[in-house]
Amino acid sequence: MQIAVPAETWAHERRVALIPDSVKQLTTVGLSVTVEAGLGEQAGFSDSEYADAGASVSNDREALLQQGDIILRVRKPTPADIDLIKRGAIHISYLDPYNEAALVDSLAKRGVTAISMEMIPRTTRAQKMDALSSQANLAGYVMVLLAANRLDRILPMMMTPAGTLSPARVFVIGAGVAGLQAIATAKRLGARVEAFDTRPIVAEQVRSVGAKFVEIDLGETGQTEEGYAKELTPEQLELQRLGMKDVISQSNVVITTAQLFGRPAPRIITKDMVDAMKPGGVIVDMAVDSGGNVEGSSPDETVVQNGVSIIGVSNLPAHVAKDASQMYSSNLYTLVSEYWDEEKTTFNLDLDDDILKYCVITHAGDIVNEAIKSLRN
Repeated sequence: MQIAVPAETWAHERRVALIPDSVKQLTTVGLSVTVEAGLGEQAGFSDSEYADAGASVSNDREALLQQGDIILRVRKPTPADIDLIKRGAIHISYLDPYNEAALVDSLAKRGVTAISMEMIPRTTRAQKMDALSSQANLAGYVMVLLAANRLDRILPMMMTPAGTLSPARVFVIGAGVAGLQAIATAKRLGARVEAFDTRPIVAEQVRSVGAKFVEIDLGETGQTEEGYAKELTPEQLELQRLGMKDVISQSNVVITTAQLFGRPAPRIITKDMVDAMKPGGVIVDMAVDSGGNVEGSSPDETVVQNGVSIIGVSNLPAHVAKDASQMYSSNLYTLVSEYWDEEKTTFNLDLDDDILKYCVITHAGDIVNEAIKSLRN
């Protein structure tokens, strides 16, 4: 069975789907791997490294896509790419299936088995395949570095002969994977860190990585079965804003990580809350690509409002492309190897499997994912 890995064509995408180490692992279990020439250049992997690991390196993108039995990539395919994929092939990447109805329809019409990496369930068995978590971990780290680089002061307390510099105050909103990593990174750099999440259950996790948990009474909240925060009512959002405004006014850095899977991000910081920060402060909006948590944020821009810098980066993991590629490649290797039958040389596609039933979107000409099908009714 042939694995094909085309080069990424999306702007600012430096990550790759497979690194040479994963190529070596896949070829060891009997799979053939072909990568497009130049695939890993922006992530620090040369064509010769892929060849040494056992991959074929192709200069013919069209032939590579046409011949692939399993196609691995980071970003969703373009319409032109879909037209080249052979019927019955398996395509694995981010797909954003809740918002990409035309893409899903095209994949189904082409007869492609499309697996969405966003839809991997957050279960113990699927943990090593969970690309959203692995990439969010890196995003949390990068956000703190971007903020520190933009901030007009240092993060740690420093005692000098000229006097003592107090630590910067960092406020992290959202204590999921990205938020917890942001908290831990800011603490390692010496900042004083506070955090808030609508799920009281995560308060202990916040404290365990060294931050103070900000208590705001929103009434009944919680999380979904998949571990995501439930959407707040308009009244709860207003209570949250009022509770956070005072903390924000005292903070040097604010990092927002609030996202709702498959839906626009909640607007949790309004213009008046930005204006409450002292000039020189920095806000990093992780959700800028899905609507933004911060009023005034803009994808891939730094907007200055009343002396406060609002940083919006739509692809945070790409800033550390080598490590991000290593983690994503490991997620893909685990997924493929879990269902690859080396003896029968086939991919076991059991749609009742407790992982595949969530992440397989299209198969044999139909949309088979129940959550995505329900959107059509």
